[in-house]
Amino acid sequence: MKFDKDMSNAKETREKAREKTREKTREKLLEIIKEMPSATTQEIAGSLGLTAKGVEWNLKKLKSEGLIERVGADKGGHWKVCRKR
Repeated sequence: MKFDKDMSNAKETREKAREKTREKTREKLLEIIKEMPSATTQEIAGSLGLTAKGVEWNLKKLKSEGLIERVGADKGGHWKVCRKR
């Protein structure tokens, strides 16, 4: 039984660390958008050390939380930070 409890604690610890990392990534992403609203997914990915898909996933989360919005077209628009966390 101790093994099961240790595994459960390790899983909880990993999940907490992942969430903290995601939170920091989103904060950095918001800062990049504030500084460079017209930044492309590739530029953001390079700044954060993520893949383009990772950036898209984080942008989608921030949009669903109402923290950012896209103004204008996909290729000619820019990002706007709507509110602080």
